[in-house]
Amino acid sequence: MSETAYPVTERNKVRRLHERGRHDFASIYEILDAAMLCHVSYVIDGQPYCTPTVFWREGNHLYWHGSSASRMLRTQKPGVPVCVTVTHLDSLVLARCGFNHSVDYRSAMCFGNAHIIDDPEEKSRALDSMIDRLYPGRNAELRPSTAQELKATMVIGMNIDQASGKIRSKGIGDEEEDYALPIYATRFPVVQTIGPAEDCPRMPAGVPYPEGLAGFIPGRRLDEIMTESYKKTYGDT
Repeated sequence: MSETAYPVTERNKVRRLHERGRHDFASIYEILDAAMLCHVSYVIDGQPYCTPTVFWREGNHLYWHGSSASRMLRTQKPGVPVCVTVTHLDSLVLARCGFNHSVDYRSAMCFGNAHIIDDPEEKSRALDSMIDRLYPGRNAELRPSTAQELKATMVIGMNIDQASGKIRSKGIGDEEEDYALPIYATRFPVVQTIGPAEDCPRMPAGVPYPEGLAGFIPGRRLDEIMTESYKKTYGDT
């Protein structure tokens, strides 16, 4: 691995439209840090599975969590190869022929060996980091998790050994001779945005709005908030 990019091998090589490919750390991390959910793919006894889950990044390490009863997590205890993927859908692209219909997107695939975090202190720290990565500073405002709650939660870690990203942002791309055709063509931007807060009806009166949630403003893009939250918690790493 170089100091700025992942090595390109048969496993993470972008095979089609390679000009959209990304292997540098900066591009991969930017895609990961703008997301809250990932999909973890793995194989159990020859059967492939894919599990969606909340994840977070610390340096070149990914973490995700789930129930201790999870088949996927129990299987990963000794360490198994997995592929973690993240995708942002940025627009729907309607062209002048079916072949050129497309979407604009940002995606990343990360490869490594996943393992269970067994050490109680490391596990507790990782779970605290998950909360602060999503909602900066919030963990300090919460009651501590009980021993039973920690026992019921499993944390998985994975060093990113290899990764590849792919980005399409060109919008409409028709054949030159098709642009004059009287066919409607357009691009529909797609964004996830924050809605108005729906406070718990049983919350005591006078509880202030946390400073760490200042970025969660109705109408703001979720990917922008996630990127901002990451930098508040970890800086530019």
